[in-house]
Amino acid sequence: MHKSILPQDRVDGVDLTREETARYSRHLIMPEVTVEGQRRLKAARVLCIGAGGLGSPAALYLAAAGVGTIGIVDFDEVDLSNLQRQILHGTKDVGRDKVESARDRLRDINPEIDLELHQCRLCSENASQIVSKYDLIVDGSDNFATRYLSNDVCVFEEKPNVYGSIFRFEGQTTVFAPHLGGPCYRCLFPEPPPPESVPNCAQAGVLGVLPGIIGTLQAIEAIKLIIGIGEPLIGRLLHFDALKVKFRELNLRRDPQCPVCGDNPTIFSPIDYDQFCGARVDDSTPAISVQELKRKMDAREVFQLIDVREAFEYEIARIDGARLIPLGEIAERTDELERDQSILVHCHSGQRSAQAVRLLQQRGFTNVYNVEGGIDAWSDYIDPSVPKY
Repeated sequence: MHKSILPQDRVDGVDLTREETARYSRHLIMPEVTVEGQRRLKAARVLCIGAGGLGSPAALYLAAAGVGTIGIVDFDEVDLSNLQRQILHGTKDVGRDKVESARDRLRDINPEIDLELHQCRLCSENASQIVSKYDLIVDGSDNFATRYLSNDVCVFEEKPNVYGSIFRFEGQTTVFAPHLGGPCYRCLFPEPPPPESVPNCAQAGVLGVLPGIIGTLQAIEAIKLIIGIGEPLIGRLLHFDALKVKFRELNLRRDPQCPVCGDNPTIFSPIDYDQFCGARVDDSTPAISVQELKRKMDAREVFQLIDVREAFEYEIARIDGARLIPLGEIAERTDELERDQSILVHCHSGQRSAQAVRLLQQRGFTNVYNVEGGIDAWSDYIDPSVPKY
């Protein structure tokens, strides 16, 4: 049992309407919640970072539970490939801003709550201003730069950070809250992994129902922290394996040497997280557009087009004339490439192919280029008949 994270004076001025009493009646009859707990939920302000796979179930259940103010920060538009897991959005929402689609769905779930939309990318310049307005954060981001950013700002602002992540069939969640006695994200991951070493959902895929499980667990943790019940996942990481339907719990410790929450911190404000995580685009990597690739094809220029995706991706969609050499094999198969010809490399979106270009450059290839945007851009701008995935 723990104390609610909300100051009592905020709760004292909150009452439930007759409609809210009926709506939340199944909460009110629970001795662990009661009217007092529901008033805390109504007084609470929760920020969901991302309206995607994790943010969808988290926001839906927080809205249904009666969290009084929910903020949504997202800069993206709804894509058809999102609908397999991002249940905030429907087919009619494809092409809309995710924050607008989320607003309409959440208002349908519960018109009694307030919604605050932040249609932007969370960045070093705006994160502190946005996060400071809320009582806790539900981090549903899908990249390391945003995770480190949300973690650091939550430490600075003393806000609990309900963390979740997913990968194919596995997910994990915990609550990072050094001010409540636990570690922060940097205590668990002091350094980000090498760029592109951990593929995202667009590259590795994810079982559609998995974020529903992890996002719902995030919502549970947020509600527990607001009401002040149960044992929150502070200092405990919950890992879920969907193939085995098995949970594991790992104990986490605060790192005294942590540069953000340690005994002698060295970071006191947001940094350049793209640079820290190596996510910034390397402008020195030679590249061409898909339009230039098409021009070369039409002119029948001599070059080698290499596809560094995986074989199963090649089966889904391909560019005619491309030769498949997966990124993990290209270092061992350089003898198959003609050094006296131009080598154009593409992947799904241009990230893995950029890595392949740099690898080939290190091995002495001088006439090698990354196809910007990959096969996605080819489908968008050259040949719409090529499936997108």
